[in-house]
Amino acid sequence: MKALTLKQPYASLIANGLKEYEFRSWKTNYRGELYIHAGTGIDKDKFSKFSKYNLEYPKSKIVCKVRLIDCIKIDDEFNKKIISMNSDIYGTKPREGYAWKIELIEKIDSDKIIKGKLGLWNLDIEKDL
Repeated sequence: MKALTLKQPYASLIANGLKEYEFRSWKTNYRGELYIHAGTGIDKDKFSKFSKYNLEYPKSKIVCKVRLIDCIKIDDEFNKKIISMNSDIYGTKPREGYAWKIELIEKIDSDKIIKGKLGLWNLDIEKDL
């Protein structure tokens, strides 16, 4: 099964259904189920912005399973759309690259420590979960 490692707080925002787009500089043709892994990296500047959501921010763990349903090239129109959707979650600055449209399937509460990787990587469900 494919997995994607994200910094916190972004992994928890997805796991709690607050973020439906993940932004990447690269395109993917992959569609389907995908595990979101919270890596060890933290975007410390963003934690205070999301403190009102009272989320937990695990590290080195699988936090949810999603379905990747689209990969959208970001243009001016799309930037306006996401800013108007939720500027708290997506910010107000224009983005470049690709928006990966995801749907939350299930939140996962696991104590298993897993080392993440760059890009899309393969998770051995039987061994790692």
